Amino acid sequence: MAAGKKQTVGEPGSASQAGSTTNIEQTLNRFSPPAPASFGRDEEMSAYREMLLIRRFEEKAGQLYGMGFIGGFCHLYIGQEAVVIGMQIAMKEGDQVVTGYRDHGHMLATGMESRGVMAELTGRRSGYSKGKGGSMHMFSKEKHFYGGHGIVGAQVSIGTGLGFANRYQSNGSVAITYFGDGAANQGQVYESFNMASLWKLPVVYVIENNRYAMGTSVNRASAETNFAHRGISFKIPGIQVDGMDVRAVKAAGDLALEHCRSGEGPMILEMLTYRYRGHSMSDPAKYRTRDEVQKMRAESDPIEQVRQRLIETHGASEDDLKAIDKEVRDIVADAAEFAQNDPEPDVSELWTDIYADAVPQAAE
Repeated sequence: MAAGKKQTVGEPGSASQAGSTTNIEQTLNRFSPPAPASFGRDEEMSAYREMLLIRRFEEKAGQLYGMGFIGGFCHLYIGQEAVVIGMQIAMKEGDQVVTGYRDHGHMLATGMESRGVMAELTGRRSGYSKGKGGSMHMFSKEKHFYGGHGIVGAQVSIGTGLGFANRYQSNGSVAITYFGDGAANQGQVYESFNMASLWKLPVVYVIENNRYAMGTSVNRASAETNFAHRGISFKIPGIQVDGMDVRAVKAAGDLALEHCRSGEGPMILEMLTYRYRGHSMSDPAKYRTRDEVQKMRAESDPIEQVRQRLIETHGASEDDLKAIDKEVRDIVADAAEFAQNDPEPDVSELWTDIYADAVPQAAE
Protein backbone atom coordinates (compact mmCIF):
# COMPACT_ATOMS: atom_id res chain seq x y z
CA MET A 1 0.00 0.00 0.00
CA ALA A 2 1.30 3.46 -0.90
CA ALA A 3 2.64 5.55 1.98
CA GLY A 4 0.06 7.82 3.51
CA LYS A 5 -2.94 5.98 2.02
CA LYS A 6 -5.45 4.75 4.60
CA GLN A 7 -7.16 1.44 4.05
CA THR A 8 -10.95 1.87 4.24
CA VAL A 9 -13.50 -0.55 5.59
CA GLY A 10 -14.36 -3.13 2.95
CA GLU A 11 -11.37 -2.31 0.74
CA PRO A 12 -9.73 -5.41 -0.77
CA GLY A 13 -7.25 -6.83 1.71
CA SER A 14 -8.81 -5.11 4.71
CA ALA A 15 -9.36 -7.04 7.93
CA SER A 16 -13.13 -6.56 7.73
CA GLN A 17 -13.34 -8.09 4.26
CA ALA A 18 -11.09 -11.00 5.23
CA GLY A 19 -13.33 -11.72 8.20
CA SER A 20 -16.41 -11.55 6.00
CA THR A 21 -14.90 -14.02 3.54
CA THR A 22 -14.08 -16.41 6.37
CA ASN A 23 -17.66 -16.22 7.67
CA ILE A 24 -19.03 -16.98 4.20
CA GLU A 25 -16.75 -19.97 3.78
CA GLN A 26 -17.63 -21.27 7.23
CA THR A 27 -21.35 -20.98 6.49
CA LEU A 28 -20.98 -22.61 3.07
CA ASN A 29 -18.95 -25.54 4.33
CA ARG A 30 -20.72 -26.15 7.61
CA PHE A 31 -23.04 -28.92 6.43
CA SER A 32 -23.22 -31.42 3.60
CA PRO A 33 -26.42 -33.22 2.56
CA PRO A 34 -26.73 -36.37 4.67
CA ALA A 35 -27.21 -39.80 3.15
CA PRO A 36 -30.88 -40.78 2.72
CA ALA A 37 -32.47 -42.26 5.82
CA SER A 38 -32.81 -46.04 6.04
CA PHE A 39 -36.48 -47.08 5.97
CA GLY A 40 -37.79 -50.48 6.97
CA ARG A 41 -40.91 -52.01 5.48
CA ASP A 42 -43.29 -50.35 7.95
CA GLU A 43 -41.75 -46.92 7.41
CA GLU A 44 -41.93 -47.31 3.64
CA MET A 45 -45.56 -48.46 3.88
CA SER A 46 -46.48 -45.49 6.05
CA ALA A 47 -44.73 -43.01 3.74
CA TYR A 48 -46.39 -44.62 0.72
CA ARG A 49 -49.85 -44.35 2.26
CA GLU A 50 -49.45 -40.76 3.43
CA MET A 51 -48.07 -39.55 0.09
CA LEU A 52 -50.75 -41.45 -1.80
CA LEU A 53 -53.44 -39.83 0.35
CA ILE A 54 -52.19 -36.39 -0.66
CA ARG A 55 -51.99 -37.42 -4.34
CA ARG A 56 -55.51 -38.85 -4.46
CA PHE A 57 -56.94 -35.98 -2.42
CA GLU A 58 -55.45 -33.41 -4.79
CA GLU A 59 -56.66 -35.30 -7.84
CA LYS A 60 -60.19 -35.25 -6.41
CA ALA A 61 -59.89 -31.56 -5.53
CA GLY A 62 -58.98 -30.87 -9.14
CA GLN A 63 -62.07 -32.77 -10.29
CA LEU A 64 -64.36 -30.88 -7.90
CA TYR A 65 -62.88 -27.59 -9.02
CA GLY A 66 -63.67 -28.46 -12.63
CA MET A 67 -67.23 -29.34 -11.63
CA GLY A 68 -67.71 -25.98 -9.92
CA PHE A 69 -67.85 -27.22 -6.33
CA ILE A 70 -64.63 -25.40 -5.41
CA GLY A 71 -64.43 -21.69 -6.15
CA GLY A 72 -61.69 -19.11 -6.02
CA PHE A 73 -58.09 -20.24 -6.24
CA CYS A 74 -56.85 -23.81 -5.95
CA HIS A 75 -53.16 -24.77 -6.04
CA LEU A 76 -52.43 -28.50 -6.14
CA TYR A 77 -49.45 -30.24 -4.53
CA ILE A 78 -49.20 -33.18 -6.95
CA GLY A 79 -45.56 -34.19 -7.40
CA GLN A 80 -44.23 -32.58 -4.22
CA GLU A 81 -45.58 -35.07 -1.67
CA ALA A 82 -42.20 -36.35 -0.48
CA VAL A 83 -41.22 -32.94 0.87
CA VAL A 84 -43.95 -32.53 3.45
CA ILE A 85 -44.17 -36.23 4.39
CA GLY A 86 -40.41 -36.56 4.87
CA MET A 87 -40.33 -33.47 7.07
CA GLN A 88 -43.37 -34.62 9.05
CA ILE A 89 -41.68 -37.95 9.81
CA ALA A 90 -38.69 -36.05 11.21
CA MET A 91 -40.76 -33.69 13.37
CA LYS A 92 -41.70 -34.09 17.02
CA GLU A 93 -44.97 -33.31 18.79
CA GLY A 94 -45.23 -29.57 19.34
CA ASP A 95 -43.30 -28.55 16.22
CA GLN A 96 -45.30 -26.09 14.14
CA VAL A 97 -45.98 -25.88 10.41
CA VAL A 98 -46.78 -22.78 8.38
CA THR A 99 -46.90 -22.56 4.60
CA GLY A 100 -48.21 -20.63 1.60
CA TYR A 101 -51.26 -21.29 -0.55
CA ARG A 102 -50.18 -24.68 -2.00
CA ASP A 103 -51.19 -26.09 1.34
CA HIS A 104 -53.58 -29.06 1.20
CA GLY A 105 -50.74 -31.57 1.40
CA HIS A 106 -49.31 -29.90 4.48
CA MET A 107 -52.69 -30.03 6.19
CA LEU A 108 -53.14 -33.73 5.54
CA ALA A 109 -49.55 -34.45 6.60
CA THR A 110 -50.11 -32.83 9.99
CA GLY A 111 -53.11 -35.10 10.57
CA MET A 112 -55.94 -32.75 9.71
CA GLU A 113 -59.02 -34.71 8.61
CA SER A 114 -59.76 -35.13 4.91
CA ARG A 115 -63.43 -34.30 5.48
CA GLY A 116 -62.64 -31.00 7.16
CA VAL A 117 -60.10 -29.96 4.53
CA MET A 118 -62.37 -30.83 1.61
CA ALA A 119 -65.35 -29.17 3.28
CA GLU A 120 -63.35 -25.96 3.57
CA LEU A 121 -62.44 -26.18 -0.10
CA THR A 122 -66.13 -26.31 -0.98
CA GLY A 123 -67.04 -23.55 1.48
CA ARG A 124 -69.05 -25.65 3.92
CA ARG A 125 -69.64 -25.11 7.64
CA SER A 126 -67.70 -28.20 8.73
CA GLY A 127 -64.53 -26.90 7.11
CA TYR A 128 -61.53 -26.00 9.22
CA SER A 129 -62.29 -22.29 8.82
CA LYS A 130 -66.08 -22.78 8.93
CA GLY A 131 -66.27 -22.48 5.17
CA LYS A 132 -65.03 -18.89 5.19
CA GLY A 133 -61.38 -19.40 4.27
CA GLY A 134 -61.30 -21.73 1.32
CA SER A 135 -58.23 -23.35 -0.20
CA MET A 136 -55.65 -20.82 0.96
CA HIS A 137 -56.78 -20.10 4.53
CA MET A 138 -57.10 -23.06 6.83
CA PHE A 139 -55.71 -23.49 10.33
CA SER A 140 -55.61 -26.08 13.07
CA LYS A 141 -54.19 -25.10 16.43
CA GLU A 142 -54.64 -28.69 17.63
CA LYS A 143 -52.39 -29.99 14.84
CA HIS A 144 -49.98 -27.04 15.17
CA PHE A 145 -50.79 -25.93 11.62
CA TYR A 146 -50.78 -22.15 11.30
CA GLY A 147 -51.92 -21.72 7.65
CA GLY A 148 -52.24 -21.53 4.52
CA HIS A 149 -51.40 -17.92 3.51
CA GLY A 150 -52.37 -16.24 0.27
CA ILE A 151 -49.84 -13.40 0.37
CA VAL A 152 -46.59 -14.54 -1.24
CA GLY A 153 -43.89 -14.87 1.41
CA ALA A 154 -46.08 -13.65 4.30
CA GLN A 155 -45.80 -17.00 6.08
CA VAL A 156 -42.03 -16.62 6.41
CA SER A 157 -42.42 -13.75 8.87
CA ILE A 158 -45.12 -15.66 10.71
CA GLY A 159 -42.95 -18.77 10.95
CA THR A 160 -40.12 -16.63 12.28
CA GLY A 161 -42.50 -15.28 14.91
CA LEU A 162 -43.43 -18.82 15.89
CA GLY A 163 -39.72 -19.53 16.28
CA PHE A 164 -39.37 -16.48 18.51
CA ALA A 165 -42.24 -17.73 20.68
CA ASN A 166 -40.55 -21.13 20.99
CA ARG A 167 -37.29 -19.54 22.07
CA TYR A 168 -39.05 -17.19 24.49
CA GLN A 169 -40.96 -20.07 26.07
CA SER A 170 -38.00 -22.51 25.95
CA ASN A 171 -40.39 -25.24 24.85
CA GLY A 172 -37.98 -27.12 22.58
CA SER A 173 -40.26 -26.81 19.55
CA VAL A 174 -39.21 -25.81 16.04
CA ALA A 175 -41.21 -23.85 13.46
CA ILE A 176 -41.05 -25.47 10.03
CA THR A 177 -41.66 -22.67 7.54
CA TYR A 178 -42.39 -23.67 3.96
CA PHE A 179 -42.18 -21.34 0.96
CA GLY A 180 -41.38 -21.59 -2.72
CA ASP A 181 -38.66 -20.47 -5.08
CA GLY A 182 -40.80 -17.50 -6.12
CA ALA A 183 -41.40 -16.36 -2.56
CA ALA A 184 -37.66 -16.65 -1.89
CA ASN A 185 -37.21 -13.33 -3.73
CA GLN A 186 -39.52 -11.40 -1.39
CA GLY A 187 -37.96 -8.76 0.86
CA GLN A 188 -39.71 -9.87 4.04
CA VAL A 189 -37.94 -13.24 3.69
CA TYR A 190 -34.57 -11.57 4.25
CA GLU A 191 -35.81 -9.42 7.10
CA SER A 192 -36.93 -12.66 8.72
CA PHE A 193 -33.59 -14.35 8.02
CA ASN A 194 -31.76 -11.50 9.69
CA MET A 195 -33.88 -11.59 12.84
CA ALA A 196 -33.82 -15.38 13.07
CA SER A 197 -30.04 -15.47 12.81
CA LEU A 198 -29.48 -12.61 15.26
CA TRP A 199 -31.63 -14.23 17.91
CA LYS A 200 -30.80 -17.85 17.00
CA LEU A 201 -34.44 -18.74 16.54
CA PRO A 202 -35.46 -22.40 16.07
CA VAL A 203 -36.81 -22.14 12.52
CA VAL A 204 -36.27 -24.50 9.60
CA TYR A 205 -36.84 -22.62 6.35
CA VAL A 206 -37.96 -25.19 3.77
CA ILE A 207 -37.74 -23.77 0.26
CA GLU A 208 -39.83 -25.94 -2.06
CA ASN A 209 -38.08 -25.27 -5.35
CA ASN A 210 -40.49 -26.64 -7.94
CA ARG A 211 -38.58 -24.79 -10.68
CA TYR A 212 -41.24 -22.44 -12.01
CA ALA A 213 -42.75 -20.27 -9.24
CA MET A 214 -45.91 -18.83 -10.83
CA GLY A 215 -44.76 -19.78 -14.32
CA THR A 216 -41.26 -18.43 -14.90
CA SER A 217 -38.23 -20.71 -14.70
CA VAL A 218 -35.92 -19.99 -11.78
CA ASN A 219 -33.11 -19.50 -14.27
CA ARG A 220 -34.92 -16.48 -15.68
CA ALA A 221 -36.21 -15.07 -12.40
CA SER A 222 -33.39 -15.54 -9.88
CA ALA A 223 -29.80 -14.30 -10.00
CA GLU A 224 -28.79 -16.99 -7.48
CA THR A 225 -30.53 -20.25 -8.30
CA ASN A 226 -28.96 -22.23 -5.44
CA PHE A 227 -31.52 -21.30 -2.82
CA ALA A 228 -29.61 -23.14 -0.10
CA HIS A 229 -27.15 -20.22 -0.32
CA ARG A 230 -29.77 -17.54 0.26
CA GLY A 231 -28.96 -17.28 3.96
CA ILE A 232 -25.17 -16.93 3.63
CA SER A 233 -25.05 -13.19 4.34
CA PHE A 234 -27.02 -13.88 7.52
CA LYS A 235 -24.76 -16.80 8.54
CA ILE A 236 -27.62 -19.26 8.06
CA PRO A 237 -26.37 -22.63 6.79
CA GLY A 238 -28.27 -24.40 4.06
CA ILE A 239 -28.21 -27.58 2.01
CA GLN A 240 -29.86 -28.80 -1.16
CA VAL A 241 -32.01 -31.90 -0.80
CA ASP A 242 -33.53 -34.35 -3.28
CA GLY A 243 -37.12 -33.38 -2.60
CA MET A 244 -38.44 -36.27 -4.68
CA ASP A 245 -36.96 -38.87 -2.28
CA VAL A 246 -38.83 -39.06 1.03
CA ARG A 247 -35.81 -40.71 2.68
CA ALA A 248 -33.48 -37.86 1.68
CA VAL A 249 -35.99 -35.35 3.02
CA LYS A 250 -36.30 -37.21 6.31
CA ALA A 251 -32.52 -37.30 6.79
CA ALA A 252 -32.19 -33.60 6.03
CA GLY A 253 -35.09 -32.85 8.34
CA ASP A 254 -33.40 -34.74 11.18
CA LEU A 255 -30.23 -32.71 10.65
CA ALA A 256 -31.97 -29.34 10.51
CA LEU A 257 -34.28 -29.97 13.44
CA GLU A 258 -31.42 -31.11 15.66
CA HIS A 259 -29.45 -28.01 14.64
CA CYS A 260 -32.36 -25.80 15.71
CA ARG A 261 -33.11 -27.66 18.95
CA SER A 262 -29.48 -27.39 20.02
CA GLY A 263 -29.74 -23.59 20.07
CA GLU A 264 -27.66 -23.02 16.93
CA GLY A 265 -30.32 -20.94 15.19
CA PRO A 266 -32.13 -21.37 11.87
CA MET A 267 -31.29 -23.54 8.88
CA ILE A 268 -32.37 -23.58 5.23
CA LEU A 269 -33.35 -26.73 3.36
CA GLU A 270 -33.78 -26.28 -0.37
CA MET A 271 -36.01 -29.09 -1.59
CA LEU A 272 -35.44 -29.80 -5.28
CA THR A 273 -38.92 -30.90 -6.27
CA TYR A 274 -41.42 -30.58 -9.12
CA ARG A 275 -45.12 -29.94 -9.56
CA TYR A 276 -46.92 -31.83 -12.30
CA ARG A 277 -49.87 -29.45 -12.63
CA GLY A 278 -49.91 -25.74 -13.39
CA HIS A 279 -49.34 -23.10 -10.77
CA SER A 280 -53.07 -23.07 -10.08
CA MET A 281 -56.12 -24.63 -11.69
CA SER A 282 -56.31 -21.68 -14.10
CA ASP A 283 -52.74 -22.18 -15.36
CA PRO A 284 -52.33 -24.25 -18.57
CA ALA A 285 -48.54 -24.45 -17.92
CA LYS A 286 -47.54 -23.69 -21.51
CA TYR A 287 -44.14 -22.50 -20.34
CA ARG A 288 -42.81 -26.09 -20.24
CA THR A 289 -43.12 -29.09 -22.50
CA ARG A 290 -45.25 -32.13 -21.93
CA ASP A 291 -42.14 -34.27 -22.45
CA GLU A 292 -40.45 -32.54 -19.50
CA VAL A 293 -43.33 -33.36 -17.18
CA GLN A 294 -43.55 -36.95 -18.39
CA LYS A 295 -39.80 -37.41 -17.91
CA MET A 296 -40.08 -36.28 -14.28
CA ARG A 297 -43.03 -38.61 -13.70
CA ALA A 298 -41.21 -41.55 -15.25
CA GLU A 299 -37.85 -41.06 -13.56
CA SER A 300 -38.42 -39.23 -10.26
CA ASP A 301 -41.99 -39.65 -9.04
CA PRO A 302 -41.81 -39.71 -5.22
CA ILE A 303 -44.60 -42.25 -4.76
CA GLU A 304 -43.41 -44.59 -7.49
CA GLN A 305 -39.92 -44.65 -5.93
CA VAL A 306 -41.37 -45.95 -2.66
CA ARG A 307 -43.63 -48.37 -4.48
CA GLN A 308 -40.68 -49.91 -6.30
CA ARG A 309 -38.66 -50.28 -3.09
CA LEU A 310 -41.60 -51.93 -1.34
CA ILE A 311 -41.87 -54.52 -4.10
CA GLU A 312 -38.19 -55.08 -4.85
CA THR A 313 -36.66 -54.73 -1.37
CA HIS A 314 -39.40 -55.38 1.17
CA GLY A 315 -41.40 -58.12 -0.51
CA ALA A 316 -44.68 -56.23 -0.81
CA SER A 317 -47.13 -57.62 -3.34
CA GLU A 318 -49.27 -55.79 -5.87
CA ASP A 319 -52.30 -56.81 -3.79
CA ASP A 320 -50.79 -55.18 -0.69
CA LEU A 321 -50.37 -51.89 -2.52
CA LYS A 322 -53.77 -52.11 -4.21
CA ALA A 323 -55.33 -52.49 -0.76
CA ILE A 324 -53.66 -49.27 0.38
CA ASP A 325 -54.81 -47.48 -2.76
CA LYS A 326 -58.38 -48.66 -2.18
CA GLU A 327 -58.31 -47.50 1.43
CA VAL A 328 -57.03 -44.08 0.38
CA ARG A 329 -59.55 -43.75 -2.45
CA ASP A 330 -62.38 -44.61 -0.05
CA ILE A 331 -61.22 -41.91 2.38
CA VAL A 332 -61.06 -39.31 -0.39
CA ALA A 333 -64.41 -40.36 -1.90
CA ASP A 334 -66.02 -40.05 1.53
CA ALA A 335 -64.48 -36.60 2.01
CA ALA A 336 -65.74 -35.46 -1.39
CA GLU A 337 -69.24 -36.78 -0.75
CA PHE A 338 -69.32 -35.11 2.65
CA ALA A 339 -68.02 -31.81 1.27
CA GLN A 340 -70.65 -31.66 -1.44
CA ASN A 341 -73.54 -32.25 0.96
CA ASP A 342 -72.49 -30.45 4.15
CA PRO A 343 -74.55 -27.25 4.65
CA GLU A 344 -73.09 -23.89 3.74
CA PRO A 345 -72.36 -21.48 6.61
CA ASP A 346 -75.27 -19.47 7.94
CA VAL A 347 -75.30 -15.84 6.84
CA SER A 348 -74.74 -14.85 10.48
CA GLU A 349 -71.21 -16.27 10.18
CA LEU A 350 -70.28 -13.10 8.27
CA TRP A 351 -70.06 -11.37 11.66
CA THR A 352 -68.15 -14.01 13.62
CA ASP A 353 -64.39 -14.46 14.08
CA ILE A 354 -63.71 -10.83 13.27
CA TYR A 355 -62.51 -9.75 16.71
CA ALA A 356 -60.80 -11.84 19.38
CA ASP A 357 -63.37 -10.66 21.95
CA ALA A 358 -66.51 -8.61 21.95
CA VAL A 359 -65.86 -4.96 21.12
CA PRO A 360 -65.96 -2.96 24.40
CA GLN A 361 -68.64 -0.30 24.57
CA ALA A 362 -67.40 3.28 24.65
CA ALA A 363 -67.93 5.04 27.97
CA GLU A 364 -70.75 7.59 27.94
